[in-house]
Amino acid sequence: MAVILQLKRRILTAQNISKTTKAMQMIAASKLRKAQDAALASRPYVEKLLSVTGDLTKRVEKFALPEYMKERDTTGKTLFVIIGPDKGLCGGLVTNLVRDVMKRAKSQDSFITIGKKVESPVAHYNKNIVGSFIFGNTLPTFDVVYPIVTMINEQFKSGKIDTVEIVSSHFVNVFVQKATQTHLLPIRPQAETETKSVNDAFQLFEPNVEELLPDLLQRYIEMAVYQEILESYLSEQAARLLSMQNATTNAKEIIEDLKLEYNKTRQAKITAELLDITGSAVAN
Repeated sequence: MAVILQLKRRILTAQNISKTTKAMQMIAASKLRKAQDAALASRPYVEKLLSVTGDLTKRVEKFALPEYMKERDTTGKTLFVIIGPDKGLCGGLVTNLVRDVMKRAKSQDSFITIGKKVESPVAHYNKNIVGSFIFGNTLPTFDVVYPIVTMINEQFKSGKIDTVEIVSSHFVNVFVQKATQTHLLPIRPQAETETKSVNDAFQLFEPNVEELLPDLLQRYIEMAVYQEILESYLSEQAARLLSMQNATTNAKEIIEDLKLEYNKTRQAKITAELLDITGSAVAN
């Protein structure tokens, strides 16, 4: 009797877990659609910003280029901005992300972590973390970017680091999240395409290119960081969706196995009771 009661409790527990993981799967699916819309909507804007920056750069003398665009010692210090989730239950997303960047990081490099689940794994490698930020469990707004970019600017302009790289997971499909490293600073404008329109040759910038370029570069840095945060959030929701889907499937399989074991145990108990009754009747 005790075994049967224990099996019933285990079945009930597995059913409750299955309901929870199913609900989390549906929430992740809803967030995934919103994140995908946001990430896709902002990509063209970031690409166009970099393209316009490249056009402006060609109109500025090399010695007059803003600090953001001046090449430095490529063998110097790198600031890695690692973006990951604030919540767990994302499978191996964080582990793969941190392991990937640690393969390239040098002892003198610094780190900025974005996401609660990223800071601890990076600290485990005894790395220099100069800043940690979170953006919550909802679709990130542009406001989260400002303190992050302020710290990046301070590190770069002060000469503490020579290059800035953003490391985040990019959404390929629901089953594949790819760890991606994106170069941020110094800014390297896109190469000019051969199919430039005639109007581009006669662009007019006011008040002048020298005054406009620094503000445009600052805007690009903010948007580039925000885009990577959106990409990471999208990847997080896809990973959580898959993780919860697998958890729900596993819970259902466990429930079926427990029900089968419960029925066998119950049938064996009934058979044993019938044999006892039959044996008593024969003895009498």
